[in-house]
Amino acid sequence: MKAMIFAAGLGTRFKPWTDTHPKALAIVNGKSLLQRNIEYLQQFDIRDVIVNVHHFADQIKNVINENYGWGSNITISDESDELLDTGGGLMKAKDFLKEAPFVTINADILTNLDIFQFEDFHQRSDALISLAVTNRETSRNLLFNANDRLCGWRNITTKEEKIVIDMHPLHEMAYSCVAIFQPEVFDIIRQQGKFSLTETYLDLADGNMILGYDHSGDDFVDVGKPQSVERAEMIFK
Repeated sequence: MKAMIFAAGLGTRFKPWTDTHPKALAIVNGKSLLQRNIEYLQQFDIRDVIVNVHHFADQIKNVINENYGWGSNITISDESDELLDTGGGLMKAKDFLKEAPFVTINADILTNLDIFQFEDFHQRSDALISLAVTNRETSRNLLFNANDRLCGWRNITTKEEKIVIDMHPLHEMAYSCVAIFQPEVFDIIRQQGKFSLTETYLDLADGNMILGYDHSGDDFVDVGKPQSVERAEMIFK
């Protein structure tokens, strides 16, 4: 299986580091977030990885080259001219990923989610997309029915809500920004240009099987802000 690491973002919540560096190169216990995710994927025999870049793109390219991809085969998807968000970034990487099921992860996510088990769930459920989720608290949640099928999205803070499948009761789960896709997804994504994968998930959910995979209890840190580095360093040595 191949993988995509989303590393192109501006990292505005991670200032002042991101004033002069990409967030993907932020350090947790002596290793960058990018290195940690590449080595994490290697634990599950995933060594063919595409990384999208935009913010201080050359820094990421140079670090990958200097470290020989930390033992993986790294392809760069260069978004220097235009930041495409996760959905647009995925579509730009289509040619690298379109041959077989693949996994995606955000560069600022650290977890010990077992991808072997996640992949087994994905294959057995015959899902188009499987989304890793947990029951942690967050302001924005995905909504699932009793069979863990994606039915909507809710912003707890603003009360904004989008229900695409009316199959109540629905329960909230927090997206871990790790997903497994069937390559057929590229044939039916309707969005173009710059767009979020969440938009795609909701657009496709009514006509396709998009399921949540609950990995609550696994180690998980969203290293989205400088304050979260301390917590990450306590867990990921």
